[in-house]
Amino acid sequence: MKHFLKETDLQSHQVAEVFALARDFKAKGGRHTPPVLANQTWALLFFKSSTRTRVSFEVGIHELGGNPLFLNRNDIQLGRGESIEDTAKVLSRFVHGLIVRTYDHSDVERLAAAGSIPVINALTGFLHPCQIYTDAFTMAERWAPKGGDLLGSLKGRKIAFLGDTACNMANSWVLGAGLFGMHVALAGPAGFEPMAEFLALAQKEGFGDAYSFTTDPMEAVKDADVVYTDVWVSMGMEDDAKERLVQMAPYQVTEELLGAAKPDALFMHCLPAHAGKEVTQGVLDDPRCIIFDQAENRLHTQKAIMAVLAQQARA
Repeated sequence: MKHFLKETDLQSHQVAEVFALARDFKAKGGRHTPPVLANQTWALLFFKSSTRTRVSFEVGIHELGGNPLFLNRNDIQLGRGESIEDTAKVLSRFVHGLIVRTYDHSDVERLAAAGSIPVINALTGFLHPCQIYTDAFTMAERWAPKGGDLLGSLKGRKIAFLGDTACNMANSWVLGAGLFGMHVALAGPAGFEPMAEFLALAQKEGFGDAYSFTTDPMEAVKDADVVYTDVWVSMGMEDDAKERLVQMAPYQVTEELLGAAKPDALFMHCLPAHAGKEVTQGVLDDPRCIIFDQAENRLHTQKAIMAVLAQQARA
């Protein structure tokens, strides 16, 4: 049984297939999507609230011919002490796939290990692989010739990621950069380097050299094809908000910082964005800002991931 818990769970030819399907799904606008999830129900198990993730997955399952079933922790017995393993085994008898958005990455690993249906990581506090595939596809559709090699267009490109470089998005970009043949320059305060737990995973996957870390934001954005940031205070970190805002202030993406990257560099943010904190309103209004392309492409890319996993499950 194939799952999508981290970026490297798909092989290169499968990544290329995801990108090609996403391009096709986007071009057709959901009108001619093959119903690969026909007569299937996929459950969305969300312990963290969401806008883009929930809507894109629910619409995507519907457009693939399936039925989305949304569940939060309070809807099921997991919220009253039933084990993750029992939950996985029960849901495997009822639904055909499971999409999980939670805090602890071990939750998705345990659900995948105990169940008998595909599990997709829709976000954990450790990794966010659906967002990374979406972001890479969004870049590739800008850089690849019309009808050309989407995956190949990413090779040799540089991303500058600024702010909390120990967060799930920074972790995922290191794995994604290695997988796509890119380099990610992380820039954040001292003490916010990638965590040892993640570095062990990156080394295991062979991507320990896919990133660099610096405390100098200007150094990070030099020659960057993309300048990327994320919120400074994620869900569950509200108690540390004041301290984090002070620590992260030098890493705000400003017009000056974006201007220090390549002249045609793109600005990206996985949203929600907070103007005046991690990014200025001027950067959000810049034509090089493609955050809403990213948001839209969550739908097309996640449909492609589900289609690939569903096909594998039938094989």
